[in-house]
Order: sequence, then structure tokens, then C-alpha cells
Amino acid sequence: MKAYVYVAMKKSVLDPQGKTVQGALTKMGYKGVQDVRQGKYFEIALDPTLGREAAGAEVERMAREVLTNPVIEEFRFTIEE
Repeated sequence: MKAYVYVAMKKSVLDPQGKTVQGALTKMGYKGVQDVRQGKYFEIALDPTLGREAAGAEVERMAREVLTNPVIEEFRFTIEE
């Protein structure tokens, strides 16, 4: 079983790295880029005997307590068998 966790800055928080990438893309001639937000991606292998519900609870706890700064970041995750 695997968990895929996506972490990004909250919409209300300035994302300077995203703005830098946006500026670079525009300068390079890419058309239509209105906004870029950067983030982090985690792929976590889980013990399959944990069960889907327990795995979801553990991944959510990991994301809240370790993988994100809850003041400025938000997360979402999926779990695949």
C-alpha cells in the first residue's frame, strides 16, 4: 500500500519560489501562465496489514505533525492498494 502526500503553501501565503518560476516561464516565452505555486511531494510505502482506514489516519497524522507547517501549508493525500 502506498500513500501519496501533496503539500503546498496556503493560498493566503506568498509563494516567492512560485513567483520566481512564473517570472522565468514568462521570460522564456511560455504563454498563458497566470500563477505558479510550488510544493512538496511524498511517496510513503505502508504496511498492507495496517488496513485502509488506519493507514489514512496515520498518513493524516504524519502530514499534520511532521510533513507540513500547519501555519503556512496545507496538504492532501491519496492511498492506493
